[in-house]
Amino acid sequence: MIDQFNVVANAVLLEVLPQHRKRIGICGAGGIVDSAHLPAYKKAGLEVVAIFDTDNAKAQDVAKRHGIPTVYKTLGELLSDANVEIVDIAVPADAQPEIFAQVAAAKKHILAQKPFATTVALGEAMVKQAKEAGIIAAVNQQLRFEEGVAAAHKMVELGWIGTVSNFSINVNLITPWELWPWAKDLDRLEVMLHSIHYHDLIRWFLGDAKTVFCAAGRTPGQFPIGETRTISTALYASGVTSVVHANHVNRGGDNYAEYRIDGDKGSIRGTFGLLYDYPNGRVDTLEVNSQVLPTDGWLPYPVTTRWFPDAFIGTMGSLMKTISTGAPLRSSVADNIGTLKMIEALYTSMDSGKSVDL
Repeated sequence: MIDQFNVVANAVLLEVLPQHRKRIGICGAGGIVDSAHLPAYKKAGLEVVAIFDTDNAKAQDVAKRHGIPTVYKTLGELLSDANVEIVDIAVPADAQPEIFAQVAAAKKHILAQKPFATTVALGEAMVKQAKEAGIIAAVNQQLRFEEGVAAAHKMVELGWIGTVSNFSINVNLITPWELWPWAKDLDRLEVMLHSIHYHDLIRWFLGDAKTVFCAAGRTPGQFPIGETRTISTALYASGVTSVVHANHVNRGGDNYAEYRIDGDKGSIRGTFGLLYDYPNGRVDTLEVNSQVLPTDGWLPYPVTTRWFPDAFIGTMGSLMKTISTGAPLRSSVADNIGTLKMIEALYTSMDSGKSVDL
């Protein structure tokens, strides 16, 4: 098994080669930048040369603690800096289209926070802007780069569990929504901001769904007004199914975040350690039970990194590699239109109480 696991490990290695590295400017100085983007870039040896936020004091504080040499008071100043080759846009979705357009016009490459737009139409316009500007634009769907998930993808690709029949994700959490005061009054919450990770991930494994259905709820006394409990199902043309169950108001104290991929020759199961006691997190896990290898029961795969902050190395590293070599992006804005369509269909289903064909 050591040789087989080496094949997987080599495929999911998060490393940015020196010849691929580009200088980064960051738009946004919120908690995700402070706790994930910047620690990841430091760990990978990437150079962040400037930062801008509408709250200049916040940007100054983040810059001081993370050693960023330049703090700009306007986006225009950041975009005029010739040292900035990539702009990491880390702001809420409703603010992104305007910023994205300015960055594209300045001919800077882009890593856009997810979701990078609130509607499919806005997303498609942004894809067009990037293409016309001749820049590379990626979406920070970093769960595709989480080590356990990426290893599972490679195992599926290698045929270790045969033909996939179902992908399920089940999370039961107490989520501290108070950490994101800007999300308090969002009508679209759980699917748009959290489960979008899972739906994007399942798309990476299974492609685009044929039909989806979503039911959602709220709990009295919750902090945000949007949905905090969802059950989403999808059917694919091949007959494969997927289900995502997410509850963010778990008052039982037994948080868990699990996923399972079943095939006709085995199964893969894992956990998202980050969500057991967010934002501290714990080690992720991954196990495979395969008739192909065979594994003689459930065999653990040694996951050595974490979703936060390590997977953020992957999204930025993939973008840098594409800029330098033309290699395919794992999470391009063009591909992510499919995720936006999925999210839009789920909300249509949620509002109508009916299944929706994509």
